[in-house]
Amino acid sequence: MTDKTDTHHCVPLPTSDQPIAASGSALSSLHDSLGLALDRRRPLVAQLDAEQTDCYRLYHGTVEGEAGVTVDRYGPQLIIQSFHRDLGDDEVTLIVEQIEDRLGMALQPFYHARQHSQANPTAAKHSLFSGAEGDAEAVCRELGVSFRTRGVHRGIDPLLFLDMRAGRRYIQQHAQGLSVLNLFSYTCGVGVVAASAGARRVVNIDFARSALDVGRENAELNDLTDEQIEFVQSDFFPAARQLAGLPVKYRRQGRGGRRQPARNYPRLDACQFDLVFLDPPRWAKSPFGTVDLIRDYPSLFKPSLLATKPGGRLVCCNNVAQVDAQDWLDQLQRSAAKVDRPIREVEWLQPEADFPSFDGKHPLKMVVLHV
Repeated sequence: MTDKTDTHHCVPLPTSDQPIAASGSALSSLHDSLGLALDRRRPLVAQLDAEQTDCYRLYHGTVEGEAGVTVDRYGPQLIIQSFHRDLGDDEVTLIVEQIEDRLGMALQPFYHARQHSQANPTAAKHSLFSGAEGDAEAVCRELGVSFRTRGVHRGIDPLLFLDMRAGRRYIQQHAQGLSVLNLFSYTCGVGVVAASAGARRVVNIDFARSALDVGRENAELNDLTDEQIEFVQSDFFPAARQLAGLPVKYRRQGRGGRRQPARNYPRLDACQFDLVFLDPPRWAKSPFGTVDLIRDYPSLFKPSLLATKPGGRLVCCNNVAQVDAQDWLDQLQRSAAKVDRPIREVEWLQPEADFPSFDGKHPLKMVVLHV
């Protein structure tokens, strides 16, 4: 899952790659809006500190005053990102100094101009405002669990999506003694939290070896053993369908090509889990199927539901801003009825207070389905 909280608010991009120097009024506006954001977060930061959490969003600019600017703390690091225009050095300096003054500590700042990579999300203009790339590795904590973070990174976040804290909090509160399946696990944050909370068995599934390698490192940071947490590198479709007891017979061969037998995927036995976490990306395509959260969430939902034990819980996530929450839930309920696994109870999870919204309709939607 990616953090899309700002990317759906688009404004024209500057024609030059050079940072635009901020006027005095612009600096004053940024100073004031950032100050108000930090004032609002004072109780939350105190609460998170008591919960052994040192990673959170300090400024959600689209809602709090500067569209397309986000400022996140990840342990000892401060990650500043812009999605619409380059920030000048004076603006970055203002952000760093104001936050360090409020928090009463020095942080290692990094600035990323994401607008340069809208066509290619894996490439961004990085500015190491202090330090060097070799100093980019660090460790942060959330709810007492340690995670690897990286100030210079290829994706949209430094290995941990902060808006998903509410989902990880739910898992921490409910995973003890249960079997947990973490689909599209990325760096396995949900799985590591579940295992740390005393889950009986945890299985993380993701296609990317690099993400699972970070997941293994996260497990080591929290002294978890191979008996407590498993990592499976696999495309979602063959893995989830096997666990659900569904056949995996074909794969697509090129655009408009014939379907060929699918052979190259890990073999898994059918198995149902007490708690399943489904957090797919907005869109992806593989030889086994297409992930499309707008047009075809049911293709992901059906095998995930069938891999959930009767009486268990399935946590579903959708990060597409234009998808209406109730319409999406109605779709899930219809899909569940089609396979005779009706949803008995529904719980909505909301992103926490460091991710404010204009109207309470967050781009990230999380729902717990009791099935």
